Amino acid sequence: MIKVKESEKRLLAEESRYCSYGDTAHYLKNSKIFSGCDGSFLYDYYKRPYLDLQMWYSAVNLGYKNERVNHAVRNQMDRLPQLASQYLHREKIELAASLSKQTQKSFKAKGRVHFNVGGSQAIEDSIKLIRKTTGKTQFFAFQGGYHGRTIGASEITSSYRYRKPYGHFSNRAQFIPYPYCFRCHYGKHFDSCKYYCVDQFAKLFETEYNSIVDTKTGECEFAAFYIEPIQGTGGYIIPPPDYFRKIKKILDYFKIYLVDDEMQMGFYRTGRFWGLEHFGIEPDVLVFGKSLTNGMNPLSGLWAKEALVKPEAFPPGSTHSTFSSNPMGTAAGLEVMKILQDKTLANRINNSGKRFVSMLKKLQKKYKEIADVTGIGLAIRIEVCQKDGITPNRHLVDEIFQAGLDGGLEYKGKKYGLVLDVGGYFKNAFTLAPSFYITEEEIGMAYKFLDELFSRFTVPKRRPVQKI
Repeated sequence: MIKVKESEKRLLAEESRYCSYGDTAHYLKNSKIFSGCDGSFLYDYYKRPYLDLQMWYSAVNLGYKNERVNHAVRNQMDRLPQLASQYLHREKIELAASLSKQTQKSFKAKGRVHFNVGGSQAIEDSIKLIRKTTGKTQFFAFQGGYHGRTIGASEITSSYRYRKPYGHFSNRAQFIPYPYCFRCHYGKHFDSCKYYCVDQFAKLFETEYNSIVDTKTGECEFAAFYIEPIQGTGGYIIPPPDYFRKIKKILDYFKIYLVDDEMQMGFYRTGRFWGLEHFGIEPDVLVFGKSLTNGMNPLSGLWAKEALVKPEAFPPGSTHSTFSSNPMGTAAGLEVMKILQDKTLANRINNSGKRFVSMLKKLQKKYKEIADVTGIGLAIRIEVCQKDGITPNRHLVDEIFQAGLDGGLEYKGKKYGLVLDVGGYFKNAFTLAPSFYITEEEIGMAYKFLDELFSRFTVPKRRPVQKI
């Protein structure tokens, strides 16, 4: 144990000296080094398990060290581990075909797939595709939206904080309020608002003096609207059921493309293959990544309708990345797609999600600070507020987040940690994205840990919580 402690201390000292702090590792008050993983758990240097309820921002949907995916990667490593993206290999072709067929099944539209290596890079490719198609450089995007931190992706990501250090962004998107009904931008209530937010968007097109459209010709200056079907970093916010259908009518009338960012919600996170399937519309372009390889290798991409991405419209060399469609990633992705063909998986995800939300709502009855609990599939949010039920309580979230990583929680006589992810407009929401194979016992464990942490840092209501 002494040697382990000395090894960890040495590594932290070297990290402090030699690693850039420009990434996000130092959002934590006390940096944590993990040395192992399996299923729903990470393990620290002391072999202490940490129940992971965010699974690498929804990149490891099938659980850590998934045997089938790992086996596919090992086989590819022995057979064809590397190949310049200038050349073809079987796994790329079959994965593109599988994704295209699934997306056609989901949205009844034919299209093609273009690969890259990371979420931001796929967003960049989609921007190139839209700009090449339309000749326009202006986009709509949502307040609270997150699409990446490369220069192009930062243009359509709403946080000024990400752009501020890098000068003026002349192509910054026009950001539209997301239908965040718990904190309505317009102060409305959903049971009586009659989609007031859609009406406000429509008003932008009423006169040329709103700087959106030439009313004499009907031509809009904006090329596309970048959306997340359920906002991810914004706090796993679920829009009302008809919102996107109403917005799409406006976009179609003015020939504005809809680009669907499925980085976090794709591949059954919401209980359907693509998150947008819940809302009855089809995208023109769809961007995916993260869990395509279950986190085993960087691989992302876009799907676009045939008219946009056919060879005559998007010819060879339109965009390029050295490691795009890399064999290790496509082999992992192809195996993931095979796993996702399991017809029982959607029911498993939806049933586990309902059970998890039901338990969290019991906690909500016990703690006034839990102001909102909602979920779709296994994308679940807990919004934490002051006792008034509306004022954001970031301090409490930070305390619980850090305490979970301290590893002092107890379950059946053994010490555990808890890995959470913090999101939301005010960084006061826990966004839960557990493994698709999370067990009933692990859900119960999560309930116990959250109950203990909220109890530690708050005064619970007098009314006792129901037993589970």
